[in-house]
Amino acid sequence: MTEQELERQLATGAFAPVYFLYGEEPFLSERASRRIVERVVEPSMKDFNLSIYYGSDCKGTEILDTAQTLPMFAERRVVLVKRAEGLPTSTQEGLLPYLANPCPETCLIFVAGKPDFRRKFFAELKKQPSCLECKKLYENKLGAFISHEVAAHGKKMDSAGAELLAFLVGSNLQALASQVEKIALFVGKRAAITVDDVRAIVSQSKEFNAFELARFMGEKNLPKALSTLQAMLSNGEEAPMILGALASHFRRIWFIRELLDQKLPSAEIGKQLKIHQFFLGEQIVQAKKYPTGELEALFERFFRADQSVKSGGGAATVLHGLVYDACSGIVR
Repeated sequence: MTEQELERQLATGAFAPVYFLYGEEPFLSERASRRIVERVVEPSMKDFNLSIYYGSDCKGTEILDTAQTLPMFAERRVVLVKRAEGLPTSTQEGLLPYLANPCPETCLIFVAGKPDFRRKFFAELKKQPSCLECKKLYENKLGAFISHEVAAHGKKMDSAGAELLAFLVGSNLQALASQVEKIALFVGKRAAITVDDVRAIVSQSKEFNAFELARFMGEKNLPKALSTLQAMLSNGEEAPMILGALASHFRRIWFIRELLDQKLPSAEIGKQLKIHQFFLGEQIVQAKKYPTGELEALFERFFRADQSVKSGGGAATVLHGLVYDACSGIVR
């Protein structure tokens, strides 16, 4: 089952007696379980028809007794088992007969992060038609996720805005959904969300400051780079986060530089690296400012700076030196 298929099923009211939501993306599994609960149980009846258990903290008999109890003043009840991978082996075995013959008046939901499919219980759960795997999203899938979130708020966002948001926030889906909600509120009744709207909201975040620092370093704009770095340090932002953001940015700049050296046209560079045209021009300009030898030396400095900070070196001194040398073209 896909997330879209689950949405369609819930919309029709054809609820399954057993759901299995698993995978390494807790935002998706938590959201899916929340939507099932919202559609199956009336808010006023949750005290009577919603029971929540946690894997290692419950007994199989508790789950079975509740799942086999008829709902009160409603068609169905929901039994939600979180962290199901923590269910003891004896509990798993005790639940197997129920999976073969579940109560039609109950929606029994199991949510697990990393289930052991060598266990018969999880192998049987995976066979359920209402099994949904909630995978971590790769970078190339974040745009579709953002578009879906934006559409849920009745808005549209151009691809440049989605790419900027994904670049600034990264693959944390909870953070992305939260930022989309803030942006949707910010634009009010306006249907279209632009890059400027994204900048206006995300500029208040740590990620945006790191993005600006990387951009100023890429441009070798020493005054603005040092000013941005100082503001970040004054706000208590941590050196490992700053170094990680810089390394991520300059890794892309290095890729662009290598393709420029191969005489590839800008359109082909954008296609190969999946960079939106909105950002491609400025990043090509940055790549032209950094010969390959400088980039090699810069990444050596990133490594040494990371080691120095982790061993207790003065983060401010290390980072100021790194930024100064990079912008001055004297990294070594």
